[in-house]
Amino acid sequence: MPRVVVFDEFGGPEVMHVVEEPILDPEVGEVRVRIEAFAVNPLDLMMRSGALPAPVSLPGARLGVEGTGVVDAVGPGVSGPAIGDPVILAAIPDASVRGSYAEYTTLPASRVIARPAGLDVTEAAAIWVGFSTAYGALVEKAGMRPGDHVLIGAASGSVGRAAMQIAHQIGAVPIAVTRHSAKTDDLLAAGAAAVIATDGMDIVEAVRDHTGGIGVDIVLDLVTGPGQQELVQAARPGATLVAAGFLDARPTPSPVGAPITIFSYRSFEHTLDAAVVKRMAAFLNAGVRHGALRPAVDAVFALDDVVEAHRHLEKGLHGGKKVVVAV
Repeated sequence: MPRVVVFDEFGGPEVMHVVEEPILDPEVGEVRVRIEAFAVNPLDLMMRSGALPAPVSLPGARLGVEGTGVVDAVGPGVSGPAIGDPVILAAIPDASVRGSYAEYTTLPASRVIARPAGLDVTEAAAIWVGFSTAYGALVEKAGMRPGDHVLIGAASGSVGRAAMQIAHQIGAVPIAVTRHSAKTDDLLAAGAAAVIATDGMDIVEAVRDHTGGIGVDIVLDLVTGPGQQELVQAARPGATLVAAGFLDARPTPSPVGAPITIFSYRSFEHTLDAAVVKRMAAFLNAGVRHGALRPAVDAVFALDDVVEAHRHLEKGLHGGKKVVVAV
């Protein structure tokens, strides 16, 4: 029988284990996907540890919001994906039931997109969450345009790296923010037009230098918390800030400074919208085809080593790049 990763209680990586479960036939409007690889995301760690506010039914809960594979069965009423099509899982809102940490999963046909031909399996498993979050926040929410100066917090993470690539593809100017000056060269190589390392630079002063004293047009805050105030002060009057992360659990104070528009963003806002996903898929295909969009993969683990994959991510050994498990 097919194997699947489950956990029966909240806790550390060791609560996960591999079991065998019967293969399910897709229902009306669904497809079944034979998973080839999946990526490990911070959201998975939160779900496994019990830190996620959303309800998780124990025991036997699954994990995984990202992955790629091949359609191997279609349910009644499906007119899109066909058997044999390589796909990317575009949205798994009920990951504790249909998570991608498995050899097979079923999900609505509208929740998969065609896998771009230029991506290998490992890259395809690692690209969607970071790309769709960055695209949704910057393009759909903030309306990023060519020439915009975009300040990207936590730029060394997967969403930050995707944001820099997307900005370049549109013709905007990505300015990366990191806590460590040692990451400067890596971020420049990843696409940053400039890097602001807060261990030796003042964000507001550095932004003024890079924008001729005007300030940035868009801020992508992937951290939130008290540090958001500095990002607000680095923005020009009338700019847009999109808060799309939760790396700092401390309260985020009300902004003080120039009047700006602030949005709170979660990727399911758009990945459950078929019209937006269609635009995302077209943008992704164009970016891959032109070599502008590529995920940064740090390490690849086997399914039996999924516990070690979680430990690797928790210890920060991935350096902001994606951790992938090949099935």
